[in-house]
Amino acid sequence: MNNWFTQHQATLNKALDACEKRYAWTAYTESPSSKIHGSEKPAAGKARFEAMLGQAYPLQQTGERGRIGAEISPYTRQALGVSYPDVDIDSLFNAITDAQPAWRDANIETRMGVCLEILERCAKQLFENAHATMHTAGQSYIMAFAGSGANALDRGLEALAYAYKAMRDVPEQAEWERAFGSDGAAKLSKQYRLMPRGIAVNICCATFPLWNGYPALFASLATGNPVVFKPHPNAILPVAMVVSVCQQVLAEAGFDTHLVTLVADTRDQPATMKLLEHPKTAIIDFTGSPKFGSWIEQHCRRALVFTETAGCNSVIIESTDDFEGMCKAIAHSLCQASAQMCTSVQNIHIPADGIRVNGEHVSFDSVVQGLIDAVENHLANPANAAFLCGTLVSDDIYQTLERMRQQGAERGHIRRDSGPYTHPEFPNARTATPLMIEVTEQERDMYRNEFFGPISFLIKGENIHRCLMDATGNVRDCGAITSHVYSTDPAFLAEAQDAYNEAGASVACNLMGMPINFAAAYSDYHVTGLNPAGNACLTDLAFVASRFRIVQRKIMQTKTD
Repeated sequence: MNNWFTQHQATLNKALDACEKRYAWTAYTESPSSKIHGSEKPAAGKARFEAMLGQAYPLQQTGERGRIGAEISPYTRQALGVSYPDVDIDSLFNAITDAQPAWRDANIETRMGVCLEILERCAKQLFENAHATMHTAGQSYIMAFAGSGANALDRGLEALAYAYKAMRDVPEQAEWERAFGSDGAAKLSKQYRLMPRGIAVNICCATFPLWNGYPALFASLATGNPVVFKPHPNAILPVAMVVSVCQQVLAEAGFDTHLVTLVADTRDQPATMKLLEHPKTAIIDFTGSPKFGSWIEQHCRRALVFTETAGCNSVIIESTDDFEGMCKAIAHSLCQASAQMCTSVQNIHIPADGIRVNGEHVSFDSVVQGLIDAVENHLANPANAAFLCGTLVSDDIYQTLERMRQQGAERGHIRRDSGPYTHPEFPNARTATPLMIEVTEQERDMYRNEFFGPISFLIKGENIHRCLMDATGNVRDCGAITSHVYSTDPAFLAEAQDAYNEAGASVACNLMGMPINFAAAYSDYHVTGLNPAGNACLTDLAFVASRFRIVQRKIMQTKTD
């Protein structure tokens, strides 16, 4: 077998250093530009993706009883025509159980080497996976390459680094000696063994299937646990491609390919509950809706559960010295990926008496209009709109938009209506632009729910302190992954940061000139685990350390007077 650990050790060491010092670093190229890669790699990646369409996707798995799959491109509205193994879960789990001992008993460096090689090969398929993500999850090509590609790989490497830290903290053996009264000294030889929990089920979301998929994979696999991927039925292909790489590398290393497998399903033939309730499921990683995530946390206590869902992400505007820059930053979040990101802004809290801009008063209506104008500027160029917004992952979001349009008109004020934009390459693309609804705090029951898609609320608070109280109360009760404050007042900034942190949320202040949705691997702790938006963090030691436990053996060597 290739010595993959040695081959990739420098990358691992760099990741460990970045995690310790929290600086900006990426192990993978984030842009698909032909100026970086040349023209051949992007073209070859697209060709490989197109060659998979209309075909039976090959995977080495036990228990196949037919084929399944019903993915439809949100860009073309046409079926991909790719089918996947429809497996009998009991048969699959039996094969996984047989595969586990050899992987469990492999040393840390062997497992780490296999995982590092998987990462390296997944990086080599970023172009075809970007197209697969684009035509299933609905992201733009560039976003798919970066956010679901390079950035997601970085999150996977980050989890792998923490897994290595956690495992290396446990010595393999130790010599122990102690005197007990007049009976002399006892000398023991102690050995410590890392024991994995068991089969890990990784439930991926529809819009960013690999952002959480990679970290969960490597946190479990590196620590000795087999992994079963359960992708969303709308976005199977990007996950299947990763499973193929895992199986290829495992086979080359002499391990059973059943250590990483795929359970595909459709909306009409769901498999999630069978996986969650299976007696051999020991770990559950879930990314998706808050409602189902909460159900899993409450009802799957037999397994070790890690969730990352969503919440009422908020912005509080108190004052700014760069009104245009602030509006542009917030509008970018409202548009990016059609607000189908767990970090998308939803609730924008603005005091009724307005804000201060460079010391001058600006009214509530003027702030709202500034945000609307910034959205329009982002969408003015069709190519930029396509890059920024991508498409809607499902038709269900149109129904949500219509429902909220009606409620907004009845209970508030539609300040900007949603409508489709024309995609310059795909005229049939499923698109929608931001719906922006003005409400007061009297409509809290509306905006205290997380809406998946381009829906936001412009909340007129009685004053800035009521805005802060409302926003942080929503964090505490409903959850939030990202929170933002814009203020030039040091006293208010300090108050707001404390209030958000005490509510269990991280907070960003005065972000401009960058995508405010962005969560940096090796630096940002993504999700705190302290509010209802999820119980796990990407990535910290707690995300990996409980995936194995420690058993020990101690043997009496001598007993001396």
